[in-house]
Amino acid sequence: MLLHECNDTFMSDSQFKTLYWPTLRQVCLNLKNEGLVPQLFAEGKYTKRLKQICDLPKGSVMWIFDQTDMAKAKEILGDKACFAGNVPISLMVKGQPDQVKLYCKNLINTCGKGSGYILMGGADIDQGNLDNLHAMMEAAKEYGIYK
Repeated sequence: MLLHECNDTFMSDSQFKTLYWPTLRQVCLNLKNEGLVPQLFAEGKYTKRLKQICDLPKGSVMWIFDQTDMAKAKEILGDKACFAGNVPISLMVKGQPDQVKLYCKNLINTCGKGSGYILMGGADIDQGNLDNLHAMMEAAKEYGIYK
């Protein structure tokens, strides 16, 4: 599910808590009750929403974050939900391979301990730098082994 326009900057915390989250939460619970695990793409920054969204039962959703503070995501969601993303598309398209690899290494070090994190871009790209994709895969192989 794509969660457009509910990021930290679009609506107030009060609007999110009263108008948006109750319905989305119920949809997620209904899907869980049917044996499904929805993937929720949280476009933009979702850092302010983390405490609210962690009230779902453990293992009931997978979050894909675009620009969320991943240290906070690990702290708040780390034992409740699988989450992924946050490698900036701008870095994947315009960055250098060594920059991509370092960014991914830092992200894995921040989010990977104890499992539950999937290294991937913050959003989908249709045209990118193949060398940067290889650098991201190298970082996953080198630093992303859970022990």
